[in-house]
Amino acid sequence: MRINPETFEFLKNLVENNNREWFQAHKDEHDKARENVIGFAGELLKQLHLVDPLVNADADPKKCVMRIYRDIRFRKDKTPYKNNFGVSIPTLSSKAGGVEYYFHIQPGQAMIAGGFWMPEADVLKKIRQEIDYNAADLRKIIDEPEFKKLFGNFRDQEQLKTAPQGYAADNENIDLLKLKSFVVMHYVSDKFLMKNDAPEQLALICRKIYPLNVFLRNALA
Repeated sequence: MRINPETFEFLKNLVENNNREWFQAHKDEHDKARENVIGFAGELLKQLHLVDPLVNADADPKKCVMRIYRDIRFRKDKTPYKNNFGVSIPTLSSKAGGVEYYFHIQPGQAMIAGGFWMPEADVLKKIRQEIDYNAADLRKIIDEPEFKKLFGNFRDQEQLKTAPQGYAADNENIDLLKLKSFVVMHYVSDKFLMKNDAPEQLALICRKIYPLNVFLRNALA
């Protein structure tokens, strides 16, 4: 299973023609591209289940593929359509937008990601408590050479400017406690996704994300 060249071509053309008139005239191209992404997502679910048993291999892939329509009510950018297809894959102990895997299809900017993006205050408090108790476990995951090679420095994401409430500025784990988001991502080429074994290859990358997701799920248990 692969992402077809026509799917990338549709997204490239959409960037140049992001308006309702063009979209309606090319709706059949969108529908074919979306069906391609849904089929790919179905195979990716199966492959990710082999990596993370809490990914439901029998989930409806249609429900994982996000709508291409943008909510423009409170945005300055009024273009009506996204220039990508997003696939959100939650785990059985989490809901969409929680601890999950995420697949992003965009010409020149495709990626596979995982973790927990910008958790709410009550959830963030639990994650910080888990870090405070078990920071060594998290450091072992994120400082592993292959992890850093794939995803870069985990600490290089949005952080508080000062120590979070309840923690001293000189806490030995302050570099992790100040984090506001706990995600990793790895970019892949369009050519990578047009190969027939792309779902299996993405799942191999997710093997390195899996321990992070386990750590985050344990924090919320």
